[in-house]
Amino acid sequence: MEDEYEEFAPTGPSKSQKKREMHALQDLGEELVKLSQDRLDKLDLPEALYDAVMDARRFTKHEARRRQMQFIGKVMRDIDTEPIAEQLAELKGESDAAKANFHAIERWRERLLADDAALTDWLAQHPSDDSQQLRNLIRNARKEAADGKPPKSSRELFRWLREHGD
Repeated sequence: MEDEYEEFAPTGPSKSQKKREMHALQDLGEELVKLSQDRLDKLDLPEALYDAVMDARRFTKHEARRRQMQFIGKVMRDIDTEPIAEQLAELKGESDAAKANFHAIERWRERLLADDAALTDWLAQHPSDDSQQLRNLIRNARKEAADGKPPKSSRELFRWLREHGD
C-alpha cells in the first residue's frame, strides 16, 4: 500500500522552504543596497548583481523598489551567496576573524597603558612604526585616565594600533 503513494512523496524542498530562502536572499540584497558606495565597491560582486543593486538605489517609489528587490533575489539564486554574506559580515565586523582582531587590538591597548615594557614588545614586533607618536598617544591616554576625562586619546590609540597592527 505504501508503494502506491511513494510516487507522490515530495522530492525537493517544500514551497515554504523555497519562500524562506527567497526572503533570505532578498534580505541579503537589502543589506547590499543600504551599503555606502565605497563599501559596495570593496565587495567582490558579480556584475549582474552589482548592476541590480545600483538600479535599486535609484528607485524611490515603493512598488518599484519592491520589484527590484525581488529581482535582486532572483539574480542571487544563480550565484553562490556565501562569499557575499561572509564579506558583509567582515565589513560589519561580525566575522570571527574580525572579532579576534578587535580583541587582540584591545589587549594591546590595555597592555600599553598598563606597562611600559609592552611598548618595547610592540616595537619589537613592528619596527617600522613611529615610536614617538605611539609614546605620545600612550602618555595622553594615561593622563586622561588619571584626570578622569573622556577616553579620547585611548580611542585614538586604538585606531592607531588597528591601522599599524598586523
